[in-house]
Amino acid sequence: MTDKRPPAARPSRSAVRPVARIKRKIAKQATSAVAYELVPPAPDDPLLDFVPVPHVQPRANSITPDVQRAFIAQLAATGIVQQAARHVGKSLEALYKLRQRPGAEGFRAAWDAALDRGVARLEDSALARAIQGEERPILHGGKVVGTERRHNDALVMFFLRNRLPHRYDQQKDVGPGHPLYEKVAAAYAAEQRRIAADPVAEKKRLDTLHHMVARWYKGFTALWEERLVLMGIDIHDPAFVARAEQLKAEGRWPEEHPEVFGIRVGLLDDPADQPAR
Repeated sequence: MTDKRPPAARPSRSAVRPVARIKRKIAKQATSAVAYELVPPAPDDPLLDFVPVPHVQPRANSITPDVQRAFIAQLAATGIVQQAARHVGKSLEALYKLRQRPGAEGFRAAWDAALDRGVARLEDSALARAIQGEERPILHGGKVVGTERRHNDALVMFFLRNRLPHRYDQQKDVGPGHPLYEKVAAAYAAEQRRIAADPVAEKKRLDTLHHMVARWYKGFTALWEERLVLMGIDIHDPAFVARAEQLKAEGRWPEEHPEVFGIRVGLLDDPADQPAR
């Protein structure tokens, strides 16, 4: 019997959080992500109230509606697609194919919402470590003599920059008038003035650039000539030359210029134009 329930709206990360159950015997020992076991959503959770992908002729190995809901439930608990797939005994390839089938809109929405819950779990665990820190043993003479609580300053700043960017993200909205922008602009202007004050060095730099582009251009044209030869086309054949002249007269032949993008391409023909060493 086909499930007629309409696809549920995708819940926001802030509205629904995954339920965590402490795995440690003593609550205060639960200071890391591995100390918690995520509980799958209840059967009446709105996340599982989606229209599953229909099967016209289900087979023994079909991903039935019950299997689809079991997969979504496990995905919401773990946030790991491979682990949820292993839990229901289906391959990733089969699940991704099912996700792309016609009529899989509800399944795809539930999949994305379940991943959001997994990300929410990761965020909650990281935020807890940022606030509470982690308790690490103190070793002396190969023995544990005590413990200390350490905080990850980089993790703390990550959350502050994302939660309070107007106060802690100094590189957000960098533009004219911002101290960092003005500092970089001043350094660039100083470099341009230095280059302009040394025309000999500037000419040497441009000559080197011209030489590099000339080598690329000649190598490019030689490559195409080789391909024409492999195709049985002789560019020196009178018939080919006549056809090329006709196309040039009609404006249908690529124009040849002594420069490409403002760079001289004939440098390699004249030893005098070789860049200075």
